[in-house]
Amino acid sequence: AMQELQVTAGGRTHTLEPPFLVFATQNPIEQEGTYPLPEAQLDRFMFSIAVSYPSFEEELEIVTRTTGATQAPIAQVLDRETLCRYQQTVLSIVVAPDVVKHAVSLTGATRPGEGRAPEAVERYVSWGAGPRASQHLILGAKARAALQGRAHASVEDVNALAHAVLSHRVLVNFQGEAERVSASDIVDAVLDHVR
Repeated sequence: AMQELQVTAGGRTHTLEPPFLVFATQNPIEQEGTYPLPEAQLDRFMFSIAVSYPSFEEELEIVTRTTGATQAPIAQVLDRETLCRYQQTVLSIVVAPDVVKHAVSLTGATRPGEGRAPEAVERYVSWGAGPRASQHLILGAKARAALQGRAHASVEDVNALAHAVLSHRVLVNFQGEAERVSASDIVDAVLDHVR
């Protein structure tokens, strides 16, 4: 994040100065005592990433690293100023107008009733993604380009992030749920529709 954040915990308000990240986890089973976030709060998360079970080798590594008497020391790899400089570098990545149009078209195609959506959206979606999704598609595309050593973001970068950015912003309606249509299925339809 590039701005400070006010957080209230234990009855006290704290200020988090940049840089900071907010992570939330959602377990699909046994959600007793937890509450799903309202859509307006979900929209504030840039990405929603589904994490499946680890492979056998990955789980071996997890267990080996976390069950011993000694833990590997944590070493600082960046200071605050360097990380903020990297964030500014990502913002300077060039995005052509056609790439921005593509991101806005993808987001718009998740919205039923506006004439820009595929049939699957019109039939199975009660609410689509808002403008924050378009912003996050572009910011994510810039970061992906920077990580790959490119000075410009592409349509491919936007498409690669479509599921992570759009899936938690698409509300499948009752008919879609009854027919076992997922938000991921909707994003697939949107990607196929917007070329």
